[in-house]
Amino acid sequence: MKVVFAGTPEVALPALEALAASRHELVGVVTRPDAPSGRGRRLTASPVADRAEQLGVPVLKPEHPRDPDFQQALRDLAPDCVPVVAYGALLPESALAIPLHGWVNLHFSVLPAWRGAAPVQHALWAGDEVTGATTFRIVKALDAGPTFGLMAQTIRPDDTAGDLLARLAEGGAGLLVTTLDGIEDGTLEAREQPGEGVSLAPKITVDDACVDWGEPAVAVDRRVRACTPAPGAWTTHAGERLKLGPVALAPDHDRLDPGAVVATKNAVHVGTATHPVRLGLVRPHGKKEMAAADWARGVRPRDKARLGS
Repeated sequence: MKVVFAGTPEVALPALEALAASRHELVGVVTRPDAPSGRGRRLTASPVADRAEQLGVPVLKPEHPRDPDFQQALRDLAPDCVPVVAYGALLPESALAIPLHGWVNLHFSVLPAWRGAAPVQHALWAGDEVTGATTFRIVKALDAGPTFGLMAQTIRPDDTAGDLLARLAEGGAGLLVTTLDGIEDGTLEAREQPGEGVSLAPKITVDDACVDWGEPAVAVDRRVRACTPAPGAWTTHAGERLKLGPVALAPDHDRLDPGAVVATKNAVHVGTATHPVRLGLVRPHGKKEMAAADWARGVRPRDKARLGS
């Protein structure tokens, strides 16, 4: 089967590699346009574009997939199917109709749970014990198309969004290729999603990532892990932002008021609505990431010091 792969960030690379090594003919790649990056804000190609060029595969970078020139270029490639992983743009029906078997998306949740841009982050934040990945045919409604296959993945107690997404990307790459195999062989039929169990996973913003020390310790832990590595959990100290890496629950530590800081030689504990948490890595404004104990030795939190407003 002739396929054109659509994807943009690094998380899409395992699927691109799996497709390139599969029995299917990879005739092109669709990705987002080059974007400013780094301190110099130089235009930089997406990870998927870079790898596609290394593979010698034609790359299309439309400003928007509704562009007539892009749609004609896609027709010229004549794909039977367009597999998708984290492409990053809404697809008009005129583009969806071009390949015979449509656009088949690899979504990192067990649909209909966590439809939207941030399914892995929301699964962690909600305290789910199991998540997974689903392949489905893209339709106009958000992540609502009929599904082909799924895989399950246990969420580990110390998983960050980055950890979990990496595992789902690797496992999901095989699921995507298997789905295309079944579509080509006629052995796999799409099934409509159930109407119950729908939950939404909108993009998590920087404001969402601000830790609320008035929440229970388990909620603080989940928020921080869900926001690691992006957009990055944070709080404030002495009026300046302090980024936070994953924390550790400390149920045996003495109770502290929410946001109260106690620093010892080797650890920094912060109070929550329940028991404290122990900070791991932190990044003060304008500085490099460091151990929380090293940060505390530098700033020397005073008695009754607090994090957050």
